[in-house]
Amino acid sequence: MSADVRPIAESELPDWLRTVNTGFLNTARLTDADVAMRAKHNDFARTQGAFDPDTGRCVAAFRSFAQELTVPGGAAVPSTAISNVGVLPTHRRQGLLTRMMAAEFAAAGARGDVLATLIAAEYPIYGRYGFGPATSLAEWEIDVPRTGLDRRLSAPADGGRIDLVDEAEVRQVGPELHERLRARTPGAVNRNERWWNMATGLQEISYRPYREKFFAVYRTAAGEVAGLVAYRADDHWTDAKVPQNTVQVHDLLALTPQAERALWQFLCSIDWVLKVRTGYRAPDDLVPQLLPDPRSARIVTAADFLWVRVLDVVRALGARTYEAPGELVLEVTDAAGPAAGRYRLDAGTGTCERTGAAADLRLDVSALGSLYLGDESAVRLAALGRVTEERPGAVALADAVFRTARRPWCPDIF
Repeated sequence: MSADVRPIAESELPDWLRTVNTGFLNTARLTDADVAMRAKHNDFARTQGAFDPDTGRCVAAFRSFAQELTVPGGAAVPSTAISNVGVLPTHRRQGLLTRMMAAEFAAAGARGDVLATLIAAEYPIYGRYGFGPATSLAEWEIDVPRTGLDRRLSAPADGGRIDLVDEAEVRQVGPELHERLRARTPGAVNRNERWWNMATGLQEISYRPYREKFFAVYRTAAGEVAGLVAYRADDHWTDAKVPQNTVQVHDLLALTPQAERALWQFLCSIDWVLKVRTGYRAPDDLVPQLLPDPRSARIVTAADFLWVRVLDVVRALGARTYEAPGELVLEVTDAAGPAAGRYRLDAGTGTCERTGAAADLRLDVSALGSLYLGDESAVRLAALGRVTEERPGAVALADAVFRTARRPWCPDIF
């Protein structure tokens, strides 16, 4: 008898959470407070478990939640964000994830979600469910003495100022700042109140206790908050008792290049600090070029990040704007069904509709997900055999249409 796959009851949450922890190799013991907090914020209709018919034990876990994803042009597209996916090692290769994913896609279609998103812990898994890597990230380590910056901290050149603030002020000014940034950042997702509470220690879970951070905001000459950084520093000294500390940035939001420059200048001016780790940034982030010597910042991490799965092609392609005019007929294959079909995209008007016309390009829905936010090149995908050109020049046109001037960026893990 196969496992029973279904939404869990609230009474099954502890068993479900143990399955999640086991799948993520987390040996921490759950407390009643952990379970209560998850129950308070959990949507049980969107929390699936697979239950062994012999033992009744939860052997696979899957959760989704409502999300808004910013696309090129600034529209916030309703998406289903998938997280906490795991199958116990004793029950792999039994099709449990396939069944849970199919149930989620059906529910997402009924809710009217346009996209599905996730952060892929393992690369090979999610392409077969129609997801494609849609944003990338980079992390730099800045060798502060090599930057060429004047480390004598002074007011930013544009008349703004940097102020150290506490968690309470971050919860007050951070959400509005992030919403303004999200509206102009393709790839960014919304942050709810719980996100800010967890980031500032108002809420925590026992196996991931809150660690204090430093917070600083950048204010313009008019007093408007236009930037925020959260960071920690280690406590490293040489045998000669010389401080050689590293600052680790956990979050840096900046509405303008001026705010971004001022915040990096501030971080590189902190006494006792020799290195600054930038945290995950957009792959075309300004930070290296903001330094007099860009080579003082070396990339220590470069990877794919947010994966996108298109569920409703007409609404997805109609929601974003395009860099160039042109018409393309896309034939999308989709083994799971919801995106399969032939679609005419008019990039000049930003409209999309189903069509019976001959295809200009053929591609799988996972390739469409990679193209969707503008980070991937249609020319590269064609070279890799993931896009097939049926009309000469269609690949080049698709590249001009879909690519964006700045690369998309998702600042958040979920």
